[in-house]
Amino acid sequence: MFADSPTIRLVPTLSEADSKALLRDHGIPMPLEEVVGSPAEAMVAAERVGFPVVAKLCGPGIAHKTERGLVRLGLRDGPAVEAAAASLLALATPADGEVGVLIAAMVSGSRELIAGVVRDPQFGACVMLGVGGVLAEALGDVAFRVAPLTRVDADDLIDDLASQALLGPLRGEPAVDRSRLVDLLVGLSSVVTADASVVSIDLNPLIIADGLPVAVDALVEVSGPEAALA
Repeated sequence: MFADSPTIRLVPTLSEADSKALLRDHGIPMPLEEVVGSPAEAMVAAERVGFPVVAKLCGPGIAHKTERGLVRLGLRDGPAVEAAAASLLALATPADGEVGVLIAAMVSGSRELIAGVVRDPQFGACVMLGVGGVLAEALGDVAFRVAPLTRVDADDLIDDLASQALLGPLRGEPAVDRSRLVDLLVGLSSVVTADASVVSIDLNPLIIADGLPVAVDALVEVSGPEAALA
């Protein structure tokens, strides 16, 4: 994570792997995953994680992977993982920093939420929850609560969503586990209240798999000397 530069500059974002490591320590649920450095290692990691898997190029300079075609979904065997990892590593640029390939268990669900943290100039750190996926732009259903959050605050935040029907049983899937969703929101609050260098957190998407929220992608924006590269 250190560049060959004699000056100090701020790092605006953590890599996906570093973002998830930080959030995992605060109880944010995520799929099993590993970061590797070669196609051969990617195959071994996929065997440990369990097929099907997702492969992503991961580095400190990579914030928006989908727009650059840096994600491979639904990989079901070793050769497919090896080929995907090779193609992803070939797309790396110097601006991406030191890169690896993130191999993660594939998580499926018919519903997506978004969650995160923003720092408002007036109210300070606020935890956000909203409807994600294809309905996000159409519905614009997002709610906020000022951190720190108690479990009661987090439960009220969930109640603030207008699309309550999406949280109940849907298409043969169980209702969203509210207790686990409360855990996640309180966990986000604990991250930002414990570390003043965290500027924002973005969990998008938050897939509902068998009723349980799982953060399959995460991006943490940081600032201050704690996040400097030398």
